[in-house]
Amino acid sequence: MRIRALSNADASLPPWLAVIGIGEDGLAGLGDAAKAAIAQAAIVFGGARHLELAADAIRGERHVWLSPFERSVEAVLAARGQPVAVLASGDPFFYGVGVTLSRCVPRAEMRVFSAPSAFSLAAARMGWALQDTICLSLHGRPLDLIRPHLHPQSRILALTSDSDGPAALAELLVENGFGGSALSVLEALGGPRERVSHHRAGHFALSGADMLNVCAIEVEAGDHARVLALTPGLDDDLFEHDGQITKREVRALTLSALAPRRGERLWDIGAGSGSIGIEWMLADPSLTAIAIEADATRAARIRYNAGRFGVPALAVVEGAAPAALAALAAADAVFIGGGGSEPGVMATALAGLRPGGRLVANAVTTEMERVLLDHHARLGGSLIRIDIARAAPVGRMTGWRPAMPVTQWRWRKPESGESP
Repeated sequence: MRIRALSNADASLPPWLAVIGIGEDGLAGLGDAAKAAIAQAAIVFGGARHLELAADAIRGERHVWLSPFERSVEAVLAARGQPVAVLASGDPFFYGVGVTLSRCVPRAEMRVFSAPSAFSLAAARMGWALQDTICLSLHGRPLDLIRPHLHPQSRILALTSDSDGPAALAELLVENGFGGSALSVLEALGGPRERVSHHRAGHFALSGADMLNVCAIEVEAGDHARVLALTPGLDDDLFEHDGQITKREVRALTLSALAPRRGERLWDIGAGSGSIGIEWMLADPSLTAIAIEADATRAARIRYNAGRFGVPALAVVEGAAPAALAALAAADAVFIGGGGSEPGVMATALAGLRPGGRLVANAVTTEMERVLLDHHARLGGSLIRIDIARAAPVGRMTGWRPAMPVTQWRWRKPESGESP
């Protein structure tokens, strides 16, 4: 469902929407202004728990959030001009409903009353510096998102979805070689049911955790822990692949050439194992990628790899280029690692780039190299040759065994957006 945003041009109404963060201590934790906004509201929206916490102050209609959530957002917008209160957990602008509403309601028409977030409360209980702690919401989101953050001595606060979340996190830690990590479970923070317990991931035995919980993790890596390095060019062995993978050193140079910037989208054509799209997304949470792969087995492998690297949102399109590119959203960057010599692939890829976008194509065959040389002669850009040799046994000694050379063409589309 697409939500129709109110126009800033019509922001002439006085503030009618109060977004109020409420903690487990209910009305006792709210200031007088927040309590007055609830009492004066003709309609109060919130989860059943929020409405119960604020019950003594509510005078207007109570509306429990609907499913899908977009229906309730539409109901809030439909009440424009009436005094409306929306109740949220803690800080409404930290993974909260305030973020969603701010996309639809002009800021001048909103008043916001924030409470401490679950992350702030958890950091206070643990004695951790919040600015040095990774704060991650796994509420309604895949646990895999924690994987890129699992580094020795890291501190992570993870908000989970339900009472099973802590045990599932412990299992993930153990499976990836982090069983020695300290895992504290902080339940129902700020209220009368608050409880804090401390465990080791490898010996986790807590049952019946409160639905409202935050896990505090002090990461300890075992000898074979699956740590994802922060720089591009991750070890090939971390990926499941059948040999169709942009090798580590070439991948690092390719990602440097693609030069990801916040919020950008990549097309990874002929994705193979998905390594380029995966490392592109690992560079920043705002980045997105679409992996295009004609082979169904490889496409399934890409999805598996994406989960294992903590980027499950990597989109996979099964199909052969150029036909598979036809309906895709425009790209800020395109990588062609396979199939670029097929008719129409380069032309479609170039047309799919936004103005100012970058294309990087690698060639290991003479046919693809000829395509790149022709495009370089016609459109410009830059060409490099990547030659890598690896030390290998030669009898009882060691010698250099060269890999297949790679020709790489890098090109930037003019800002005018003219098709080449």
